[in-house]
Amino acid sequence: MRWLWLALAVWGTIHPMSWFVAWFRANGVDLMGMVDAWHANAASSGLVWDLTIAAVTLTIWVLVEAIRARRWVELLAIPATFGIGVSCGLPLFLFLRTFRN
Repeated sequence: MRWLWLALAVWGTIHPMSWFVAWFRANGVDLMGMVDAWHANAASSGLVWDLTIAAVTLTIWVLVEAIRARRWVELLAIPATFGIGVSCGLPLFLFLRTFRN
């Protein structure tokens, strides 16, 4: 499973980032413009909130598990989650957990 988690983390990095890069090319590096685009309608706002709640939940899980097991490398999943997305952060965390003894 370790390599599946890693593959999903890589895919979860490349695929979403390709969309973000395309948006930045078309609109310039305008983070507030991107946030506004995420809330273009009720459906996309719902998806943003769904992912936000999932990211917060994942962050709490990562913090609790990293502190409990004293596996600080697992904390890398937090910036991955908020810098790239849950699609990277969750499989990265699961990959990092496979190294526990």
